[in-house]
Amino acid sequence: MIKRVLIKFSGEALATEGFGLDSNVVLNIAREIKGVVESGCEVGIVVGGGNIMRGSDVDESVIKRTSADYMGMLATVINGVAIQEALEHLNITTRLQSSIKIEEVCEKFIIRKALSHLNKGRVVIFSGGTGNPYFTTDTAATLRASEIKADLLIKATKVDGVYDKDPNKFSDAIKLDTLSYEDAMKDNIAVMDDTAIAMAKMNKLKIAVTNMFEEGNLLSLIRDEDFSKSSIIN
Repeated sequence: MIKRVLIKFSGEALATEGFGLDSNVVLNIAREIKGVVESGCEVGIVVGGGNIMRGSDVDESVIKRTSADYMGMLATVINGVAIQEALEHLNITTRLQSSIKIEEVCEKFIIRKALSHLNKGRVVIFSGGTGNPYFTTDTAATLRASEIKADLLIKATKVDGVYDKDPNKFSDAIKLDTLSYEDAMKDNIAVMDDTAIAMAKMNKLKIAVTNMFEEGNLLSLIRDEDFSKSSIIN
C-alpha cells in the first residue's frame, strides 16, 4: 500500500462547464479523498486554478504575464478553500497552505509544518503554485511531492491515462500503460509540462495518471496499487 501520496487536481475538473465551481463535483472529490485517508494513507493535494484564471491565457498587451500568473495563483487558493470546506464537511481534518501569504485564509507553506500535519493524519492542500510566475501547478505538484517525499504523485484527470493523442478528438488514440520520463516529454504527449517531468525524473518520483471521476479509483490505486486503470510514468 502507498503510505504517502500527492494528488494533483486540475482546476477545470472542479467545474461542470470549465468555469467556476460545481459544489457537487467538489464534494464527490472530497468523498474519494476521504476513502484514501481512511485507508491509512497520508494525503497531500495540489489543485490548479484554470476554472477561474489561467495566467498563460491572458492578453499580455493589457496585463503582464507575471501579474497574470499571480492572479492564477490566487485562483488556486480559492479552489483550495473549496476542497478544504468539502473535506471538513465530511469530518476530514484538513490544513490549507499557500506559497503566498494570505494569513486570514490559510497557513503559509512551511515544509516542516506540512510534514507535521501529514504525520498527524491531516490532509494538506498546497495552494498558490510554486509562489513564482512562469511555473505551472503541475510543476508545483512535482515540487511538493518531492518535498514531502511522497511515494506516488497522482495526476487526477478526466481520462483513464495517457494516450498517444487526444482521445476526445481521435477515435484511434492508443492508451500508453507505461511511459519513461523521456517518453512523457515528447511533443505529442501533453500530460505534464517538461519542467514537472524533469523534476520527477531527478527525484525518482513515480507518476500515475488516472480518471478522478471513476468511483473508488483513487482508493484502489493507492490501497491495492492497482494501476490497470492508469498510466504510469517512471
